[in-house]
Amino acid sequence: MADGGVATERADAARNRMRLLEAAARLVAEHGAEHVTMEAVACAASVGKGTVFRRFGDRVGLMYALLDHSERAFQQAFLSGPPPLGPGAPPVERLEAFGVAAIRHTLAYMDVLLETDQDANRRYSHPARLVRGTHIAVLLREAGVTGDLALLTENLLGCFEPPLVNHLRTVRGMPVERLEAGWRDLVDRTVRRGPSGCCP
Repeated sequence: MADGGVATERADAARNRMRLLEAAARLVAEHGAEHVTMEAVACAASVGKGTVFRRFGDRVGLMYALLDHSERAFQQAFLSGPPPLGPGAPPVERLEAFGVAAIRHTLAYMDVLLETDQDANRRYSHPARLVRGTHIAVLLREAGVTGDLALLTENLLGCFEPPLVNHLRTVRGMPVERLEAGWRDLVDRTVRRGPSGCCP
C-alpha cells in the first residue's frame, strides 16, 4: 500500500511539474522570457507561488527546466541519432554537423537561453554543457587532434554561447549561414593543423 502511495505521489509530482512548464512555455511564447515571473507562472497554472519556488528554486531554475526537454532531444540526436550528427559518420563530419545543429538550437531557444545566462557559474557547470564538451572532446580525439584537448574543447564550446551568437546575429547582422560556415572552417583548421603544445 505504501509503495502504491509513493508511486502515485511521484506520478502526481511529474504531472504538476509538466503543468507548470507548459504554463511557463505559453507565457514565454506570448510575452518573451524576460517578462515571465514566478508569480505569473503560478497564476497561469492555478497554483500557489510557493509551489513554483519549491519546484524550481528560482527564476533561472525555471528557465533551465524549460530548456531541459529540448536539450534532451538534442543530446539524443547527436549521441544516438542518424549520421552525420549521430554515430556512423567520420568524426570530422560529425563535428561539423554538431556545430551547425548547436548553432541552430541556440538560435531557436535564444530568448530563454539569454535569461539563464545571468548565472555564469551555473552556466559553465550545467550538465548539458558538460555533455556537449565531452562529445566534442571525443570527436577531436577520434579525428587525431592532439594537445590540450580540454582547453580546445572549451574554446569550441564558446562558439555556441548565447550572448555571442545573439550579438553576431542582431548587432553584427551575420546570417546563420555565415555562422555555420565559420564553424565548419574552424573545425577544418583545427583538425588539419591541431593545437600547439602538448598538455594532457
